[in-house]
Amino acid sequence: MPEFTFMREIQIPQDIFPLLIQGEQPVCAFATFRDGSVFTNKRLILRDVQGMTGNKVQVMSLPYSQIVSWASENAGTFDADSELTLNTRAGIFKLNLRGGIDVRALDNLIAQVVLV
Repeated sequence: MPEFTFMREIQIPQDIFPLLIQGEQPVCAFATFRDGSVFTNKRLILRDVQGMTGNKVQVMSLPYSQIVSWASENAGTFDADSELTLNTRAGIFKLNLRGGIDVRALDNLIAQVVLV
């Protein structure tokens, strides 16, 4: 199961725009340990910087149309992290959300694009 940890919300990276198709708009972006991820109105784009120099970058694209179901867990009293689990046709993706990231806002975003 691929697992990603989102550390904090960031501004939309400018280098993401060449990856977008016509009509696709970035909604929000998050820093991960080495790079980041972007939620658009059509998919989740995950970037994984690899190697010692960081010159090699893997870009993973998860279209919302591939999400079968999802589950969200908000932070509790003794656990400051939230979780979002995406059950997709490609497998399960687990997103750990730190730094006060609003899991309910992401839950709502996914609902808006999946349930149409």
